[in-house]
Amino acid sequence: MKHTQSGVVLLEALLATLILAIGLLGAIGLQARAYSALSDAGMRGEAVIASERLLGTMSNDQANLAEYALAANAAPSARLAVWHQATLAALPGATIVITLTPTLDLSRTEVRVTISWTRKAGAALNTHRVIAYVALS
Repeated sequence: MKHTQSGVVLLEALLATLILAIGLLGAIGLQARAYSALSDAGMRGEAVIASERLLGTMSNDQANLAEYALAANAAPSARLAVWHQATLAALPGATIVITLTPTLDLSRTEVRVTISWTRKAGAALNTHRVIAYVALS
């Protein structure tokens, strides 16, 4: 007497579907993390470009360096306003702090640019800091 197995193919198909679904969910999660990392990198790139552009401007306007200082959430000076507005457009909600400290021998000025932002509400604070020296000519 032969015993036949019924439903084995259906069971194999269900297991294959389950394994495929788990794999697809993993791929979707990986894609979401990659998009998040790309967005973070883009915003960090904007902060780098903004700080380098500011330092270049300050190097060419050494006579007015004091006007580039900026406290957190303070209104920027007229010389800084265009750069400040462009930076906030690239990094919405960013906090920008610029401090200027003359060195002891007064031959150069230390410039600290700190740009902080959050990519989305509830996310960790990202900060880009640059310390540069503007040599007085």
